[in-house]
Amino acid sequence: VRAGAGGDEATIFAQEILEMYQKYAISQGWNTRVIDDLTLEIKGKTVYDLLRYETGVHRVQRIPETEKMGRVHTSTASVAILPIRKKVKFEINPSDLHIETSRAGGKGGQNVNKVETAVRIVHIPTGMDVRATVERSQSANKERALEILTAKLQALKEEQEAKKFSADRKGQIGTGDRSEKIRTNNFPQDRITDQRIKESWSNIHTILAGKLDPIIGKLQDYQKESTNLQK
Repeated sequence: VRAGAGGDEATIFAQEILEMYQKYAISQGWNTRVIDDLTLEIKGKTVYDLLRYETGVHRVQRIPETEKMGRVHTSTASVAILPIRKKVKFEINPSDLHIETSRAGGKGGQNVNKVETAVRIVHIPTGMDVRATVERSQSANKERALEILTAKLQALKEEQEAKKFSADRKGQIGTGDRSEKIRTNNFPQDRITDQRIKESWSNIHTILAGKLDPIIGKLQDYQKESTNLQK
């Protein structure tokens, strides 16, 4: 999850989205780990099948606590759901990588480790970067960061290929493009709307508490119907 437009409000919203997926994962009996800040690893059966259509830009419309005039602000956060595949099609040239190490920091500015176990890897050609801090050793964090970076780069490649054939995918739920606006959370009207399928739900606070089943179920139904129509 990445904060988009909207400053501090976007950062708050991005954290809320991450926590929403954590709570949904717990309700499904999946295992979760925060890899770094807004990067979440989820393990379990059907994880990708259920969450894959969450990729895209999520918007929030509400009055921030710091807003003195009572005006509604619009902020965004982008979500990318990436499968970590055992068989990887995408190979990375080691010379394209810039690797940095640092101490894994904790809350309050304290250092969790006295040695540099945190790893940040930058893919120079794309500027894409990944940071891993959850593991106790530098080598393990490097391996984890490389896994996530490989998944991101493979997803980017698939995203680009999907755009080439977007005309043939009109009945499907987007192209998986992280720049595609997919959902709006309107707090004043207590309404969440998925722009792709033109469906809305109420009870925003309940949904953000992890009750995603109605939305995910509707997306799956829509995708099945679209696939059947195309056959």
